[in-house]
Amino acid sequence: MPPKLTPEIITAAIDGFEAQKVRLDSQISELRALLSGSPTESAAATPEPKTRKRRRMSAAGRKAIAEAQRKRWAASRKAATEPSAPEAAPKKKRKMSRAGRAAIIAATKKRWEAVRAAKAEQEKAATKKPAKKTAAKKRTTKASTPAVGQAGAQ
Repeated sequence: MPPKLTPEIITAAIDGFEAQKVRLDSQISELRALLSGSPTESAAATPEPKTRKRRRMSAAGRKAIAEAQRKRWAASRKAATEPSAPEAAPKKKRKMSRAGRAAIIAATKKRWEAVRAAKAEQEKAATKKPAKKTAAKKRTTKASTPAVGQAGAQ
């Protein structure tokens, strides 16, 4: 009966196979170098992606950057400490006169009265029953209506 494969066992097997793969790839690249006479590296021999070399900055460059940053901070602090003139005096709130307010109220009441009147008119028209027609129906006699057989003969 084979042993039960747990995640730890599988992970260990993967690590072992990857180590064997790296070792085999390095041996293959050494043999290729012997064949051609020049050292060649295969892409499979280096499993990690190539990283760029870090750039080095001179002391003068660091000093220039630091000075520029200090200058920016000084300008920022100066702007924060000076109160700005437009923000210091907020705009006054506008007030409505009593006459203006009364005119608006009167116009609103007039509009609502018109709406109520129109609604009442519609309700009145809806509840009103239509008038019955009082016109007498004309009696038709046999003489006035042609018979089916006679209509086709004429």
